[in-house]
Amino acid sequence: MGEYRITGGARLTGEVTIGGSKNAVLPILAATVLGKRSVIHNCPKISDTYCTIDILRGLGCDVGFDGHTIVVDARGIASHHLPEDLMDKMRSSIIFAGGLLGRFGLVVAHYPGGCSLGDRPIDLHLEAFRQLGALVEEEGQVIYARAKKLAGARVVMKKTSVGATQNAILAAVLAKGTTTIENAAREPEIVDLQRFLVAAGAKVTGAGTSTVIIEGVAELGDVEHTIMPDRIVAGTYLAAGAITGGHIRLNNVVYEDIKPIADRLADAGVTVTLEEKAVALAAPQRLAAIDYMATGPHPGFPTDMQPQFTAMLATAHGNSIISEKVFDARDKHVAELAKMGADIRNVDRKRFHISGVQRLHGAVVEAHDLRCGAALILAGLGAYGETVVGNSIYVERGYEAIHQDLQALGADVKFVTARSQNNPKPQDI
Repeated sequence: MGEYRITGGARLTGEVTIGGSKNAVLPILAATVLGKRSVIHNCPKISDTYCTIDILRGLGCDVGFDGHTIVVDARGIASHHLPEDLMDKMRSSIIFAGGLLGRFGLVVAHYPGGCSLGDRPIDLHLEAFRQLGALVEEEGQVIYARAKKLAGARVVMKKTSVGATQNAILAAVLAKGTTTIENAAREPEIVDLQRFLVAAGAKVTGAGTSTVIIEGVAELGDVEHTIMPDRIVAGTYLAAGAITGGHIRLNNVVYEDIKPIADRLADAGVTVTLEEKAVALAAPQRLAAIDYMATGPHPGFPTDMQPQFTAMLATAHGNSIISEKVFDARDKHVAELAKMGADIRNVDRKRFHISGVQRLHGAVVEAHDLRCGAALILAGLGAYGETVVGNSIYVERGYEAIHQDLQALGADVKFVTARSQNNPKPQDI
């Protein structure tokens, strides 16, 4: 674990290339248990990726990671039991359950680790398995799901859930018959999962819409796939350019994926221009406040960008309101930003009234989750003096060497070994 030391005031300029998506690579790695040999390119070197590899190896897969390419040979997979210690580290490990259930007709899993964003139950995942014909039992913190053979069915999501949609798709790929998932999540990462599965021989259509249809097949084969660019990393760097009044260019960006972010940046007076496989940002010296904005499922504004925008609007001219409509407790960044001079009133942990100040000042602050850490780094870029952001373990879960990317844009950011030996347990975002 380390910490980030940021000396603010530099106007970001230049260009960086966006790497592979955290939220896409994890379910795709989980999907490899359904097939044989998978070659996956553009994988981010983040701690969540390494944790997912450990799970695959624990199940009996042969896994290699060279450069940004991961090769998974799942032909020798020997276990349907997800390791408790690894599930405790990463909440998204529950995404393995669908693939294991689909392949073996049996999965044993533990409830994933605690969450810093409020209540995120996995009942939607378990209900999807039941609708596909599985018997699901819970004994304490252990979940048992079994079925002689899953059968295609109409799966209705009571609430839009990215993880539950992905788990239902993975469970249905080898099921007998046709499965229709209604009220499915529409995130771009689900579209990328469909691309991977189809390349492996699955029959999946409709990803990116609210109805996904899966026709079960007997088996999947070898596959080669390239992970989509990380739209949240791209959004974070766009917000970094905006908070510093910068002019930057991001390569390897799918504009449609970041359009909800670009639209809100425009509301703050920022210009985001589409170029060939890239976007360029030009920001004014001081941003304008955004009267009201709210997070929501795609194509709404992503909750994973809410803390970064809260930090960005902390120095905008005027008053802004942000409403968090996805998570109950995504507000850990608010108290930390207050240490830097931000004037933010937190209403019910889900609504933030922001009165923009002229400038923040440096302070010693702590990351309490992944996007909280990113928001504090951004705040430090625009602050006067030095900001120290501790608990880098959270940031490293979703950003590959964020300090190096920001350095390439002219920021004064250093990553150093932490003075504190307090190692928090990672939480999923």
